[in-house]
Amino acid sequence: MTDDRDEGLEQRRAQLGAELASKRAAVREGERGEVRAEESRKGYAQAMKLSSEFIAAIIVGAVLGYVLDRFLGTTPWGMIILLLLGFCAGVLNVLRSAGKVATPVPQERGPDKK
Repeated sequence: MTDDRDEGLEQRRAQLGAELASKRAAVREGERGEVRAEESRKGYAQAMKLSSEFIAAIIVGAVLGYVLDRFLGTTPWGMIILLLLGFCAGVLNVLRSAGKVATPVPQERGPDKK
């Protein structure tokens, strides 16, 4: 009688252990999915930041060129030149934000340096 009882307890313990293991595996898989989703959101945010910086630099260059042309009457040269400068500034901003180009650091000037 005690053997049957011990055997039944062992079966239930083994069954509960298997259920716990499957639930733990499901929780781990869910956590991995959350980590992947978080990385995806971070990548999307970085892409939006880089693209908005690039587009903003081009738009600012075009608007400044248009305003300069309107006041000085140099149509279309001011817009062309400042649009190209805006493009270059946008590329530089994207490279800095992506960490491919170092941000300029002002040189420390001592009493003997000019």
